[in-house]
Amino acid sequence: MGKPPPGKCSPEVWFGLLMSFILCLVLLCLNHSTSLGANNWIDLSMSKQVRPIGVMKINDTEDSCSDRYIYIHDDLPSKFNSDFLINCKSISAGISSSSIPSMCPDLVNLCLGPKIENSDGVLANESWFITNPYLLEVIFHNKMKKYECLTSNSTLASAIYVPFYTGMDASVHLWDSNLTIRDSSAKNLVKWLSGQPEWKKMWGRDHFFVSGRTSWDFRRVRDNSSEWGSKLRFLPESMNMTLLSMEGSLWKNDIAIPYPTSFHPAKDSEVVQWQNRVRQQERPYLFAFVGAPRPHLQGSIRGKIIDHCQASTTCKFLHCGENNCHNPVNIMRVFQSSVYCLQPRGDSDTRRSAFDAILAGCIPVFFHPATAFSQYLWYLPKNHTKYSVFIPVRDVKDLKEEGIIEKVLLGISKDRELAKREEVIRMIPKLVYADPGSRLDTPDAFDIAVHGILERIENVRKVIREGRDPSIGFAEGDGTKFTFPDTVD
Repeated sequence: MGKPPPGKCSPEVWFGLLMSFILCLVLLCLNHSTSLGANNWIDLSMSKQVRPIGVMKINDTEDSCSDRYIYIHDDLPSKFNSDFLINCKSISAGISSSSIPSMCPDLVNLCLGPKIENSDGVLANESWFITNPYLLEVIFHNKMKKYECLTSNSTLASAIYVPFYTGMDASVHLWDSNLTIRDSSAKNLVKWLSGQPEWKKMWGRDHFFVSGRTSWDFRRVRDNSSEWGSKLRFLPESMNMTLLSMEGSLWKNDIAIPYPTSFHPAKDSEVVQWQNRVRQQERPYLFAFVGAPRPHLQGSIRGKIIDHCQASTTCKFLHCGENNCHNPVNIMRVFQSSVYCLQPRGDSDTRRSAFDAILAGCIPVFFHPATAFSQYLWYLPKNHTKYSVFIPVRDVKDLKEEGIIEKVLLGISKDRELAKREEVIRMIPKLVYADPGSRLDTPDAFDIAVHGILERIENVRKVIREGRDPSIGFAEGDGTKFTFPDTVD
């Protein structure tokens, strides 16, 4: 063959170049495919794992706080929160406006209260405090400050937390006969919130706040000074927000979370130690009641409950008069020595005592569905027979039969009793609020509340994305929520 013209390559050269290019392309595709396969395997394995609490990143590209960021309205005027702590002498420590010491002594230890130094062997470790349950809103705020997915950029937030101390405000104004004064904080709060740029994102439906009182304290229907409470929850702006409180109402934007007990563990090992302790506890009494009668409340069954307990040789009664129940040691001593703990309604539907009983490994006995079953839906098993006993009492006459409570409890087999107690003990970690200065690996009551509120708000976002009206169902009332079930089991 002759030489190719000057400046041109021979066919052999072109063929060699073409084969080299194809070979490089094949190798490049193989490398990309292998890399893609490896990444898919990593993603698949991660999707099967539960992310440990506190881990901020799984890999360089994934943010574990995605969809969990919370923005705190730290710029909320101090008159809505910290001023109450500074002026604690003007705030009563209980539910009444008079004859009760101020709340100041309860504010120590990040508002967990004074530490219990000597428990006479009743308590297992040092993480016990004389906690005022009405300080739930402050305890929650202190824990929120340590939440691992806080953001200072509100546009990233999945939820907006409003640190308004509603319960402390109520303790100052709730008994005022002047309704303008009683409602002033509520109206000033929603006016401030609705003027912030964060409000317009979802018109408040991504906002939530917490109260150390029952939600009924903020649902006055009529503008009559003889009517109880403020009208905070009936203000249009407030209706767009969710309230977490110790007792919910008939409205769907009021959600119940546990009362604070006196146990605030700083380590997971303390929880396990306590669970083992109550599991092995000797319980000489069949049932117990800790409380006081409510003669001023029409239809209250408290008096009958006390009569039944005192008439039985297998019941332990602790009268809460004369400050017997101020010290948690006295309460826990009784509950730890009993198999079942009676939990009738008190001044309202719910009781802190129910959580004290569970904490002691004592099986709660409820008489009305609104005391627990239709309240703490994020926390308690749907099947209430797994952890409790239900004796439906619609009226005092339902307890007239002598010894009826004892008869019901004696009719429960030993195997069912042990299964119920084990379920009660299993529930303990998620019903306590861990020390705000620490963080447990196991989710506590705070963690579950945060998860629940994020899920609720995400459901609202889904409604909006689907083009539906987010106001439908958000704050509606449910007249059947607290009605008795057709069957006990």
